[in-house]
Amino acid sequence: MDRKVICLALGTVLFAPSFQAEAQQAKKIPRIGFLSPFSSSDTPHEAFREGLRDLGWVEGKNIAIEYRYANGTDDRLPGLVADLLRQKPDVIVTSVTGDTLVVKKATSTTPIVMAAGDPVAAGIVSSLARPGGNITGLSQMAPELSGKRLELLKEILPKLSRVAGLWNPEGRVATFSWEEMQHPARELKLQLHSLEIRNPDDIEKAFEEATRAHIDALMIMPDPVTRTNLNRIAGLAIKNRLPSVFHIKEFTDAGGLIAYGPDRSDLFRRSATYVDKILKGAKPGDIPIEQPRKFELVINLKTAKQIGVTIPPSVLFRADKVIR
Repeated sequence: MDRKVICLALGTVLFAPSFQAEAQQAKKIPRIGFLSPFSSSDTPHEAFREGLRDLGWVEGKNIAIEYRYANGTDDRLPGLVADLLRQKPDVIVTSVTGDTLVVKKATSTTPIVMAAGDPVAAGIVSSLARPGGNITGLSQMAPELSGKRLELLKEILPKLSRVAGLWNPEGRVATFSWEEMQHPARELKLQLHSLEIRNPDDIEKAFEEATRAHIDALMIMPDPVTRTNLNRIAGLAIKNRLPSVFHIKEFTDAGGLIAYGPDRSDLFRRSATYVDKILKGAKPGDIPIEQPRKFELVINLKTAKQIGVTIPPSVLFRADKVIR
């Protein structure tokens, strides 16, 4: 009897590690789907990963991330979303309004975290405080931003009278941004001129029209067409000596004159906190959508010299970054 007890005890000790190993292997690692209508280089996914690491989530260790990029071609988004959903993710992180709308249409059960976008105006949620459904996250839109950008142009160019909006009328966010320009433009006594672009082939034609219309400055609306053609747009603005403003700092890196808008890296970093809450059991619809906290003003002085524009000291003083 004692011999049997000893053998049983030894067997239990020997096989316990294998049981533990099997239990660890069986433990499910959370899977995140990460979607963007842009390219990987145009999306601040590293800020998102940093946010996860700060919360104890390390890619490849205790969490898996599936990345999908449309590279500026919105027609690819439905296929990318379908592919992500086949991976059965615990949550999908979207980058802007357009890709969020595609995911919303594809699933009403998988939690969705918007890293940026305009959720209320686009009809994604009815309320920032109580989003409901399976969507939460952050909004990059603030109604006053269009007016702020126009005010910057007016401060730099006191004689400014005609401003063109470069926008895609088929893009929701671009359309909202164009509409938001109307009131502040009237307040500043500026004439607005619409330059519509639906694809990259329209960009040069738009600048030719700007020349014919004697445009004084250019305001660019957020859209995958503009976002993925920043170098081209900035180059044409310099060639045509047009002061230009966009909402992200990458535009000034490409040669644009001014960038003013939410710090997108901060938004993507903060989106990790939403993923963390959902993975710990929170329901997306119960988590309020937050608005931007950090904004960036970047000025390219090199471009200013090229197009013959003098930036007032009052504007330079407020800049977060000056490219010389």
